[in-house]
Amino acid sequence: MEPKTIFVQFKCKLGRAYEVAARLVDEIENTPQVYSTSGEYDLIARFHLDPDQDPGLFVTETLQRIDGVAETYTIIGFNAFTPRG
Repeated sequence: MEPKTIFVQFKCKLGRAYEVAARLVDEIENTPQVYSTSGEYDLIARFHLDPDQDPGLFVTETLQRIDGVAETYTIIGFNAFTPRG
């Protein structure tokens, strides 16, 4: 089975976005990419979860407990499209 892909946007406490980003990439095992963003959210990260891993528990018990995280918004990816050929 393929891993589940989720994207999580983070609102961080003021002045904490770079600290949160560093903790995501250094401390969370399955974090391949974190980007700082403009707009309503400060960061977006992509995570690959094991097929049997619960995304809701991962977000609430792992990501939302990171010091400096104020709010999250989760998007579950269904299909990845890549160039053919």
